Amino acid sequence: MPIVPVPFYRGLVTAFLPLPALHASHGGCWLRDGAGTTRTVAKGDAIVAAADTPLLLLNAPLVATRLGYPDLSGLDLLELFAFVHPARFVVPTPKGLAHALDLAEPASDDEVPALLQQAAEALLARCQSDAWPEREGAWSALQNLTRQRWPWASLLNPRIAHPGKAERWLFARLPEWEDGGDRPQPIQVTLDQTEVAARLAALTGSTAEDRPAQRAYAEEAARVFAPRRREGVPELLLAQAGTGIGKTLGYLAPASLWAQKSGGTVWVSTYTKALQRQLRRESRRAWGETRTDGSQPVVVRKGRENYLCLLNLEDALQGGFSGRAATLAQLVARWAAYSQDGDMIGGDLPGWLGTLFRQRGVAALTDRRGECVYAGCPHYRKCFIERAARASAQADLVIANHALVMVNAARRRDAAQRPTRIVFDEGHHVFEAADSTFAAALTGGETIELRRWVIGPERGSKGRRRGLSARLADLASYDEAGGKAIAAARHAAEALPGDGWLQRLVEGVPSGPIEELLAAVRSTVYARDESGGQEAGYGLETEAAQLDGAFIERAGAAQAALAELRSPLIRLGVRLEALLTEPPDWLDGAGRARIEGARHSLGWRIDLLAAWEALLERLGGPADPEFVDWLAVERADAREFDVGIHRRWLNPMKPFARTVLEPAHGVMITSATLKDGGSSGDGWAEAVSRSGAGELGIAPALSSFASPFDYAAQAQVLIVTDVPKGDVAALAGAYGRLIEASQGGALGLFTAIRRLRAVHGRIADRLARGGLPLYAQHVDPIDTGTLVDIFRDDPRASLLGTDALRDGVDVPGHSLRLVVMEQVPWPKPSILHRARRLAGGGSAYDDAIIRARLAQAFGRLIRSREDHGHFVVLSAAFPSRLLSAFPEGTPVMRLTLDEALQRVASGAFGPPVKRENPA
Repeated sequence: MPIVPVPFYRGLVTAFLPLPALHASHGGCWLRDGAGTTRTVAKGDAIVAAADTPLLLLNAPLVATRLGYPDLSGLDLLELFAFVHPARFVVPTPKGLAHALDLAEPASDDEVPALLQQAAEALLARCQSDAWPEREGAWSALQNLTRQRWPWASLLNPRIAHPGKAERWLFARLPEWEDGGDRPQPIQVTLDQTEVAARLAALTGSTAEDRPAQRAYAEEAARVFAPRRREGVPELLLAQAGTGIGKTLGYLAPASLWAQKSGGTVWVSTYTKALQRQLRRESRRAWGETRTDGSQPVVVRKGRENYLCLLNLEDALQGGFSGRAATLAQLVARWAAYSQDGDMIGGDLPGWLGTLFRQRGVAALTDRRGECVYAGCPHYRKCFIERAARASAQADLVIANHALVMVNAARRRDAAQRPTRIVFDEGHHVFEAADSTFAAALTGGETIELRRWVIGPERGSKGRRRGLSARLADLASYDEAGGKAIAAARHAAEALPGDGWLQRLVEGVPSGPIEELLAAVRSTVYARDESGGQEAGYGLETEAAQLDGAFIERAGAAQAALAELRSPLIRLGVRLEALLTEPPDWLDGAGRARIEGARHSLGWRIDLLAAWEALLERLGGPADPEFVDWLAVERADAREFDVGIHRRWLNPMKPFARTVLEPAHGVMITSATLKDGGSSGDGWAEAVSRSGAGELGIAPALSSFASPFDYAAQAQVLIVTDVPKGDVAALAGAYGRLIEASQGGALGLFTAIRRLRAVHGRIADRLARGGLPLYAQHVDPIDTGTLVDIFRDDPRASLLGTDALRDGVDVPGHSLRLVVMEQVPWPKPSILHRARRLAGGGSAYDDAIIRARLAQAFGRLIRSREDHGHFVVLSAAFPSRLLSAFPEGTPVMRLTLDEALQRVASGAFGPPVKRENPA
């Protein structure tokens, strides 16, 4: 995301706020007093200074981590920025803040405290400007923040004038959404290749280079928009497009043309938020921001748990949050008034805001438990979620994610709006998304959420009563049978685990049939653990097989308890259906919408209970070859957080094919890494089997387009042979020296969090002293999206991470010049993997997974014709048969660390070497 300075600050000569400022990095600590004197201080002195008086800081949680002082507090400039400029983007670093405010970038760490003083004054001065666009609502929010003793309040109060008239409350300022009529069915059209090529040319522009491969790709993509020839058999295309083909505009060209000619809606589904943001930008070439009637031709849709819930926010503002969380609620309210779409996860809410106040605060402001009361909510007509749903029904293009497309199909939500033309970009993740969507997990965490959904808050818990009886109170009073069903469901839900369930399991005093089953699961998992303590801190699992009679009895009792809950929920669903069929006089349109929403929520929870019952039913009998079942204790950092029984489809593309593909008319699955380059034949067999085509008897169309990049001249794969496996000191030394050789711009990928932390701890300080900042997932208190923003913004920064950074991260070449993998990314030998490996061909199945992971990681390195870089694997045992993961022509060398360092430092890219014969 580009950093655009706020226009007000351009050319502004800014004074320095005369308050002490502190900057702490891995390279040291610097303190500047109010008189303008900056000095280097020890960590202990910095902690004493911070405890003595509020200091100006940037990203207090990160500074606290650098100091080793978790109780640090002060005047955080990120909080001030969020107040002054809600819904505006800033990279949360000194450099990022300087760019956003059009200030001089600090040349070294010792200049940062002065920047903090200057930036603070600039932001405070902005509040005095008549041209401050975010003025509305600021004075009222400030009064609330003053009562909460927010540190910035005393400095802001003299700068923000009383508005003269009462400011509108947030909930009065937000616009209401409008219902549109149902769109007619799309006109059946066939796209002409000449028209597709012309549309692509219009999107790319007259100055764009001629790319025949992109044009051919667009013409292939047009296949999926042809009229369907047989019910239940969509037009299906699998298209591999190497990096640099321009696949986004390649499929948007026929998609926009079809939407224009047919009047239909195209859904483009992605796996990562980064690609969603890119699609939003690219789509503006084909569609404007709005149509002439003000409606949106392009809409981003996400799961409801991503959006701000206005009812939750109102509760938080009126006392539901206290302490620091209450300050977060006020800043979120400021943001909500200026947000484009209310998207809190990956939208225009700064990703760093939640980490300033602990991420749970942000989560509590979304609807993660499915407790929405729909039309029963006083803010229903202004709801961000409902606005997005209605806008998508009228849109030409809906940008969604794989999970949402699959969940909506599985739960039969919005049947009339079910997408019929779908492009799955990042298609190599469709199998993974389906695996998660169609899974079943009977765990303590899942069951307590169901209990809360039915019963609501218990024993003096804070918050509104939003259990089932509260949400349908009018039904209970009107319909006796419905009221009895609600009461019966509430009574049956008391058999589900309640607050403190995990502690009771640990103490050996479970309460109720489900907790007793979970206690048996936990006991069995630990009894069968054969790791010898080597897996301490990580999850444990065992097969759901060879279970003793006592376990089976507990499973039977739990199954009966779940059935006792499912039965009244079914009866309640019948009563809701009857209420809609023969509505009473008092049931208006909003009431019908609320009943419809409740019926939908009931339906998928009934399905959930049925899946749990089926899972328990199997435990005492023969294994179902379609599924893989296991028992697990989930742990993180040596702390248990969940216990349960899990079920996955052996092949999740079976339910995917029936629920997503079969109802569709045209589906395209595309990626840069669909095919397996190391398999026999043309590499398509595995991609076809993981597309779901075989479940419907479809022979999909296949197309492949090689990357236009000259990998022989632009990249090199270096396999380092002398870093001993298991030697953390040697591994850390290799990472540190490689990052120094490349002068930053390195992405380090790990297969284990423990090793990532160990390496970071050994090299971060040394690199920082050399002016090479190092950031890390699972170490720095910063969300992954913001870490990538920081990495992208600073060519000398490096980033360590795990799977989340292996693909979907688009960083330009000047910031990413080196990718280092600690070892070959072998699949984790889980029970699920073992079953799929057995069914998928043994070691060949593993090799296909590893080659895909290597290809995805390598794809981070070269993103344009101007990019150059090295891909380093620190593994002497790298099998030659995996080398086909890399693009044809890419030089591959086995060499020592010293030799690799020379090549990285010199930027040497030798001629292609002869590929080794696959072993």
